[in-house]
Amino acid sequence: MAEPSRTEQRKSEHVNIILNENVSAEYNYWNDIHLVHRALPEIDLDDIDVSTTLFGKKLRAPLVISSMTGGFGMGREINANLAKAAAEVGVAMGVGSQRAALEKPELVDTYAVVKDYDVPLRFANLGAPQLIPQEGKRAYGLDDARRAMAMVGAHVLIVHLNFLQEVVQPEGDRRARGVIASVSKIALKLPVVAKETGAGVSREVARLLKKAGVKGIDVGGLGGTSFSAVEYYRARKEAQSLKERLGATFWNWGIPTPASVVLANVGLPLVATGGVRSGLDVAKAIALGASAAGMAKPMLEAAKVGAGAVAEELHAVIAELKAAMFLVGASNLRELRGVRCIVNRPTSDWIDLGKE
Repeated sequence: MAEPSRTEQRKSEHVNIILNENVSAEYNYWNDIHLVHRALPEIDLDDIDVSTTLFGKKLRAPLVISSMTGGFGMGREINANLAKAAAEVGVAMGVGSQRAALEKPELVDTYAVVKDYDVPLRFANLGAPQLIPQEGKRAYGLDDARRAMAMVGAHVLIVHLNFLQEVVQPEGDRRARGVIASVSKIALKLPVVAKETGAGVSREVARLLKKAGVKGIDVGGLGGTSFSAVEYYRARKEAQSLKERLGATFWNWGIPTPASVVLANVGLPLVATGGVRSGLDVAKAIALGASAAGMAKPMLEAAKVGAGAVAEELHAVIAELKAAMFLVGASNLRELRGVRCIVNRPTSDWIDLGKE
C-alpha cells in the first residue's frame, strides 16, 4: 500500500485531535442568546413543523451535518455513518475538503461513499486557498470543482475559508490575494456556498461574497472547535515551537457565531455553524435569522460509534428544537424567525460594532 500523503496524514491527525483533545473555544457564545418563554403557547407540540427548503432541496429539519472529513482510511467509515443517518433523518450533509482525493485518486472512495445513501442535500468541498497558486502548487479551477461535485453527487459546492487555520498550520498556505475573483469564476458556473471554518464572517465579507455570486454563506463562527487549537496540538507534536505559539495565541480568534449570523445576513441563505451543540442552539440560530444550523463535533463523536448513534443524536437535536419552538409558541420555522431574542454581552457588543 502506498505511503500516506501529507494531506492524508493531516486529515487523520485532525480527526484524532478533535476526538481526543480539548479544542473548543473557551467561551460559549450561544449562552448569550435567550428566547423569551411564552407561558401560553397556544399550539400543539405534535403539530410543530420543522421542515424547510435549503438551496432548492427539501429537508425534514433545518440541520446540516457539517463538513468534517474524508481522504484517509477511517474517513470512509465516518462519512458512510454520517450519510446513512442524514438520509434516514432527512437532513443535509457535507464532506471534508476533497483536496486529498484530487491529489490521490485512490482516496476518492472515502468521500464517494456518501453517494450510496439518499441524502437530500449533499455538499462537496474545496478550500479557498487552493483556488489560487500557492508555493509549489497549482491553483484549482472549474474542472477540479466539477470533479469534486461529481465525486460525491453534490448539489452544492462549499468553498471553505480557513485562513486562520492556514496561518497557524505547520505547512499552511500563505497566499490569499485573488481568492475572491477565483471564487466568483466558479460561482458563475456552479452553485457555491462560502463557509468559514471557525472564525466567522463579517458584514463586509458577506457583501463581497454576495457580489461574487455565491448562493449562500455558512458563517462557521467562533464558539465550537477551534482549528487554531487543533493546529496547536499538531505543531506541539512536531516540535514546531513558533506554530505552536501561534496556535495558542489565536485559539479564541474570530467573530462569535451568533453575532456572525446577524452580521452576515445580506439576503442570502445562512447556515449557522460553530458551537451548535443542541436543538435549543438551533432554535436560537434560526430566531437570529439563520436558514439552518450546522453541527460537526457531536456528529463526529457519534459517527465513531455508528450510523445509529448519529441518527439518535439528530433525533435528539430535533426534539430539543421542537421543544424550544413549543415554548415560544412557534409552530413552524417562519414563525420562529419572528421570535425576538435577548442578546447579552459580549455577543451584543459584536453585533453593535458590526452594524453600520
